[in-house]
Amino acid sequence: MGEDFVFVDEFVPGVRWDAKYSTWDNFTGKPVDGYAVNRVVGTRALCAALEDVREKAAPLGFGLLLWDGYRPQRAVDCFLRWSRQPEDGRTKLRHYPHIDRAEMFEKGYVAAKSGHSRGSTVDLTLYHLSTGELARMGGDHDLMDVISHHGAPGVTRLEAENRLHLRSVMEACGFTAYECEWWHYTLKDEPYPSTYFDFPVA
Repeated sequence: MGEDFVFVDEFVPGVRWDAKYSTWDNFTGKPVDGYAVNRVVGTRALCAALEDVREKAAPLGFGLLLWDGYRPQRAVDCFLRWSRQPEDGRTKLRHYPHIDRAEMFEKGYVAAKSGHSRGSTVDLTLYHLSTGELARMGGDHDLMDVISHHGAPGVTRLEAENRLHLRSVMEACGFTAYECEWWHYTLKDEPYPSTYFDFPVA
């Protein structure tokens, strides 16, 4: 990693993480190219902003759980190859129940050039500081469906409120929401807006 890229947990005290693409628990059904360890990497600017988010979320009773940050370009290329393979049904019901694999790109759930590869985009959720349980959000990470859109019908009032809590603290700390995915945020003043990196998370 370059000196401007760091492990987020070393710079944001108390943050939790579960780097899904380093595990078998993701929409491809296996660890993804470029993720050698279960850690989340990001720019120092991303970490500074997430520390502000953590401080604003705590009085509301929430902590942060990160699923992804920096994403190597080789991982994105792995997603593309996977999308062209025959459907085996292993992850479809959980992650893309109403679309085909190839439609993930057409509908904007996965990008051939991902903002994650620039180092200042993060996938995250909230958890309750009192219990450690994840806040109910009306759908899990990488559920590629309209239910994951901001303002989606079909979520409960509590789930909608939790999504709003996350969005409000993220936007207050300089992040922009992605309308198709309630968990996906990009730093407005990202330091590398035009650079797509490919070093591994290791």
